[in-house]
Amino acid sequence: MKAQELRSKKPEELQRLLQEKRVECCKARFDVKSNQVKDNQQEGKLKKDIARILTIINEGK
Repeated sequence: MKAQELRSKKPEELQRLLQEKRVECCKARFDVKSNQVKDNQQEGKLKKDIARILTIINEGK
């Protein structure tokens, strides 16, 4: 997701999205460890999305 898209969302939506991304990241980590997925970069992409969301949330405070 782009930062501009995230800035247009409400804080409640950002919190919900953050929780979803964290769950996806955890699932991706287990999938990579168990060799069930071929895209090893997915976890890194999710971590960057999480960092973007946290940055936007902290900017609003």
